[in-house]
Amino acid sequence: MKEVFTAQKISDKVYWVGAVDWNVRNFHGYLTGRGSTYNAFLVLDKKITLIDTVKAPFAEEMFSRIRSVIGEVDKIDYIVSNHSEPDHSGALPAAIEAIKPEKIFASAAGEKNLKAYSGTDLDITTVKTGESISIGDDTLTFVETKMLHWPDSMVSYLAGEKMLFTQDAFGMHLAGSSLYADEYPRHILEYEAKKYFANILLHLSGKVIALLDSLPGLDLDIQMILPDHGPLWRTPEDIAWILGKYREFAEQKNTRGALVFYATMWGSTAKMANALADGLREGGVQVECASLDVNDRSDIMTKVMDAAIVAAGSPTMNNQLFPSVADVLTYLSGLKPQNKIGYAFGSYGWSGEAVKKIADSMFAMNMALPVEPCKVKYRPTEADLKKLHDDGLALAEQLKKG
Repeated sequence: MKEVFTAQKISDKVYWVGAVDWNVRNFHGYLTGRGSTYNAFLVLDKKITLIDTVKAPFAEEMFSRIRSVIGEVDKIDYIVSNHSEPDHSGALPAAIEAIKPEKIFASAAGEKNLKAYSGTDLDITTVKTGESISIGDDTLTFVETKMLHWPDSMVSYLAGEKMLFTQDAFGMHLAGSSLYADEYPRHILEYEAKKYFANILLHLSGKVIALLDSLPGLDLDIQMILPDHGPLWRTPEDIAWILGKYREFAEQKNTRGALVFYATMWGSTAKMANALADGLREGGVQVECASLDVNDRSDIMTKVMDAAIVAAGSPTMNNQLFPSVADVLTYLSGLKPQNKIGYAFGSYGWSGEAVKKIADSMFAMNMALPVEPCKVKYRPTEADLKKLHDDGLALAEQLKKG
């Protein structure tokens, strides 16, 4: 027997027919502590249109929601694919088989990606910025948003309903029974929006600013923003808030804070981290000290967003960085945080390469390195810990200088 799921009405013409993934906790290396949603939308007009699909395992949930509105899925005429990543297009092959749509719309890059993922020669109508299609009484207008965050990415604007369907932009990983952002506590929205931006879009900050700057020129009366993950933005206050947050995140204007993250084998690097953090605190800097034993890379990246000073510590293991530190530095380098002061420290037994590797990684990320790295052999002495404390004070002074 098929499961029964019900669509949620957004307006007289638009329904949410997506899926809630309550239990996903790892999204290609990103810790999703609150689960996620895969949002898809059904637009009722003379040409019934499905905007985006869901992750493949949730295809039947989407079909069930569609059936709750129109009876049979094959009544759909058009499918729009704003983004070809499998969490939004994984159910597309099943949807095409069940619906047999008259047309499928995607960007030119989307056409290539969808064909590559499906392994079949799909019949896709490509669209580009400024092009519109009639779906009957209403029109859909497309704007390509290349590299936000894939080459195929685009957004779709439903003119009559004044809705902007934004695929991954302005979304977050947040599962819940409420559909709209104004039904969640603001602190949860802010944390999850920041975490999403930090881990998905930070390295594309310049393109985000360019998109935000271009919105007024597109002359779109946007009264609702509907992303493919997380809640929908339906009030003027919430729309202004999320657009403002995206600009704030993209500009990377840091707070006065510091993050000290580290791994430790026998406790020596942990002692160094705590001494450094204490010096920063005494220097008037809000500091967080985070062991990689209990902090996931995606949480570290979120903390980096708010940190003007980023300090990393590692013991040397087999002439290399400790694996969890290497993992986080590789992750950070791909996301390209800007306007940071860096600091490297660590302990070693006989070779001690780890600290230089941290400093080299930070230098490659264009972090300022105003204070010499610190490494100690075996266990830090009282003098070593005082030096770490004083280095914290020196870093705090550098931050005050701006």
